[in-house]
Formats: sequence, C-alpha cells, structure tokens
Amino acid sequence: MIILGSTGSIGVNTLFIAKEKNVSVEALSCGKNIKLLNEQIALFKPKFVCIQDEKDKALVDHDRIFCGQEGLKAMIAECKSSLVVNAIVGFAGLSSSLMVQKLGKTLALANKESLVVAGKFFDTSKIKAIDSEHAALKCLIDKRKDIKKLFITASGGAFYNYKIKDLKNVSVKEALKHPNWSMGAKITIDSASMCNKLFEVIEAYHLYGIEQIDALIERKSLVHALCEFKDGGISAYFSHANMRLSIAQAILDEHDQSFIENLDLLTMSSLKFEKISLKKYPIFSLKDELLKDPDLGVIINSANEYMVYRFLVQKAQFLDIAKGIFKALDHFGTPKINQIEDVFEYDKQVRLYLDKEMK
Repeated sequence: MIILGSTGSIGVNTLFIAKEKNVSVEALSCGKNIKLLNEQIALFKPKFVCIQDEKDKALVDHDRIFCGQEGLKAMIAECKSSLVVNAIVGFAGLSSSLMVQKLGKTLALANKESLVVAGKFFDTSKIKAIDSEHAALKCLIDKRKDIKKLFITASGGAFYNYKIKDLKNVSVKEALKHPNWSMGAKITIDSASMCNKLFEVIEAYHLYGIEQIDALIERKSLVHALCEFKDGGISAYFSHANMRLSIAQAILDEHDQSFIENLDLLTMSSLKFEKISLKKYPIFSLKDELLKDPDLGVIINSANEYMVYRFLVQKAQFLDIAKGIFKALDHFGTPKINQIEDVFEYDKQVRLYLDKEMK
C-alpha cells in the first residue's frame, strides 16, 4: 500500500498494523519530519518516498524521492499498489484524494477535508473511511434500510469544563490538551472548537447519503456512533479510543485484527450523552446549513485552516477562529461550485480575504 502522511498519528498507527500483518509498503510521504521518515524508510524499505520541500531532499535516506504536490501525484501514479491511505492534514490532501480516484485505486481516507470541500466530486462508494466515527457508522448501518437518524459522538475537547467567558484568553498549550485522543495540533484545535465534529457530520453525509445526522457529547469516547431506526430502536458502537481498530477495518480484508482490547462492560463506568452547546461551540451551529448546502464546506474549511494557523502561531485568540469563519461566510455567501477548479479558487480567495481582514 501507499501511505500519505506517514509521520503523523494515523500514518504511524497504519505502519504499526502493516508491520504486524506483514503488509508491504510501496511508498511513503511526509511533510517536515524527515528524521521519523528515515526511520520508517529503514524499517519498511519503500520503493518511493515524497517530501514537502525539495530543499530537504539531501536529508532523506533514499534514492527515489518526489517533492511537493505535483511530486505526490506523480508518485501515486507510478506506484502499482491499489490501496492508498491518505492521512495528510487539511486542504493539502485534496489533490492526492482526487488522483487516487482518477487512477481507480482504493482510497482509505483519513483526510476528512477532501469530502468537506469537494464531496460531490468523489465516488464515495469506493472510499474506506478511517475516522473512528465513520467506521463505527458503517458497522451500524450495514444492510439496514430502516434508518431514521445517525449520531456521532464528541468528547467536548480541551475546553469542555471551561465557562464561555474563560475561553477568551486560553492559550495554545491549553487547547492542545485533548482528554482522550493523541492527535496532531490542527485536529486537536478543531476538536476544542467542535469544527472537527462539524466536518465529520458532513463527511458522514457524503459517505452514507443520509441527511439526518447529529452529534452528541460523550466524554469518555467509548461510544463512537449511534444509529436510530424507524421502529424506535437504537444501536450503539462501543470501543476503546484507539485509531488502530478503524484503520485496520479500512485497510485489511480480515476481521480478526485484535489490535485493541475489547471493552469490559462490567468495569466500564457510567456513560452520559449531552447536547452540544451552540453558545460554547458556535461553529457547530452551521451543521444544518452545511447539510443543506454542502458547497459551503470549502468556505468553512479554508477559513478554519487559516484561523487555526494564526491561533497556533499566537497571532489570534481562540475565539477568533469562529469569528473568522463567520466573517468569511458573510463575505462570500453561497459559493458557485460547478467544477473541481472552483474549489481550489475559493480556497485561495478565502485565505487572501482573511489575510487582509484579520490582521
């Protein structure tokens, strides 16, 4: 298989499974973490690697090196592997997702932004979702025709116990303290703002074609998804908070992976489900509007990526993230997206607009 974003959390866990199950790795890509990439090269001996910046080429212990977005697409095209794990963070992963489908390869998708900004341009029947929530939904809805509503769960992120008035001056360090998951900085901030859950809702819509989707807070991250049926029944999917399970379900054909322990229901503490506060998490208030007009995803994602970056480099406050998103939506209105090039142009224009407005 090919692993894009091999040095991130998803990539590292995917390689763990590849090693355990003796799955060959034809190609790896990473951004800046050349040290870890070299360790992965030594262990898995890929045929090709791709890095973000050509200036780092001399640091890589390999003789078949591609560089940048165009290099990434060229590498995917040259590989014989039919399975591609896309664990690239953010809008940067879109081009690779499109290339994978163009070539008829199977896309194991952790890059949710591909569907958030351009879901209508993908054949989602050929996508294997890696997010734990979407893997759980797949198990719950398989072969069922009587579905009334889907639910995914959220932990509440780093600021669940904070009062709204206390969010004004929170630090980057505080925002990066996720209670249950070990993830990269971008997705951890998105969890704190609930933008990640908004994106997972629209991702579920594109994957499964069901518009009745909501999210609930379940603090322990032991229930990943629920499915409500028309007869009044509800099914829930339980597992430990560990991405190896959903990754294995996406990349392996067999179902005896045993990569995490089963939950012991007798020792499990009580669970509680809560409504997401739209005052505390205003970004999530966009859910219904986004489900009605999924093209808004490109505006929301671009604004969010830009504002999260500013927050991480301490050029904006945490609450400015939501302000930037709503400002961009007010300015651009409903995007007119008729071809994939429109997605890239809107992404560019949103960032340029906020660069002028938010300084």
